[in-house]
Amino acid sequence: MNRREILMQMASLSALAMNTSPSWAADDDIVVGAIYPMSGPNAQVGVDARHAIDTALQIINTPTQVDLPGAAGAGIASLGGRKLRVVYADHQADPQKGRAEAERLITQEKAVAIIGCFHSSVAATVGTTCERYGVPFVCADSSSPSLHRRNLKYFFRPAAHDEMFSEAMFDFMDLQKKQGKKVESVALFFEDTIFGTDSSTVQRKLAAERGYKVAADVKFRANSPSLSAEVQQLKSANADVLLPSCYTTDVILLMNTCAQLGYKPRNIVAQAAGFVEKAALDVVGDKLQGMITRASFALDTAGKRPSIGFVNTAFKARAGRDLNDASSRQFMAAIVLGDALQRAGSTDGEKLRAALAATDIPGDKTIMPWSRVKFDASGQNTFASPVLQQFKGTGFVTIFPTAVAMAQPVWPMNG
Repeated sequence: MNRREILMQMASLSALAMNTSPSWAADDDIVVGAIYPMSGPNAQVGVDARHAIDTALQIINTPTQVDLPGAAGAGIASLGGRKLRVVYADHQADPQKGRAEAERLITQEKAVAIIGCFHSSVAATVGTTCERYGVPFVCADSSSPSLHRRNLKYFFRPAAHDEMFSEAMFDFMDLQKKQGKKVESVALFFEDTIFGTDSSTVQRKLAAERGYKVAADVKFRANSPSLSAEVQQLKSANADVLLPSCYTTDVILLMNTCAQLGYKPRNIVAQAAGFVEKAALDVVGDKLQGMITRASFALDTAGKRPSIGFVNTAFKARAGRDLNDASSRQFMAAIVLGDALQRAGSTDGEKLRAALAATDIPGDKTIMPWSRVKFDASGQNTFASPVLQQFKGTGFVTIFPTAVAMAQPVWPMNG
């Protein structure tokens, strides 16, 4: 990048940071719905989702010097420069509330597409509702594999699902074993939701295929008041690797209970979710030093792709924090949708669906470590390559795959 390009990006970023509210809102805006937890224990996810999606819309609606789809123009050029506007809804982690909010956004707010939903259980009902109304659902960050296997025409997921994430985890463990590290047994710890059960099903299957002993297979009730019995099971099993799938409040309870009962996992390889949320890291980060998580996003690779740093700075100006695994996916969902609207030249549900199905965005035109965005017949982007990151100090560093790694892993997690 030359000096002129850098100065243009800086000027564009300054304008983007100053314009933090949709002052361009008008009656002819193209309305998109976004359904997230805006209250309750996962409210911060919803707050960050709003900042991430608003950052993407500002890039789409205002000419911006960053190498991303839709950044160069002002609005959707094929629709006369009409701007995108998002109407947000709170699903409160309740699948039926999510369904009702999807119906409201489509029938009352006239949303042409829906983005969501973090919780896979909510994404399941929202996806079905969108299908019924013929409105595309861009599943930004819900990762259960079953979501794209329901023969839905209007479902599209740009990011990886839990089978892809889990395969990366086991590939990493295979590499550690090959290098002489002790990795013989795993302990599954998962909540009783579609997210937890789908995750555990995949990991159970991979463990059998790859020759790992499942030393503990522990299912727990989400938002449980106590995890003492479950942690005792994990402690007794003393597996080489703990594979947890749970959200923020349960992560905090899990790690505090482990400390109380004297259980110190040798290694944790997590399905992101609560393990990457600031709310959990602020409380139990000291107990998670060396924890490894799967991820869609690698902020520490910004030196290799200028758009990463540009978008992170714009997001941070709004949110006061860096992009993370969830907010990066939320941002990209909005970018992918904007690109499809441009190519569709229409807000008609079927035409927009066809444009999404024809999406083909090179990886270097995203902020993710993906090779591209291209959906298969089920609406899943099979090119959404995951990475693994390790929590060190107060941040995450990319450790796998080796081609994009920024540091060597610490294994076991406590050195």
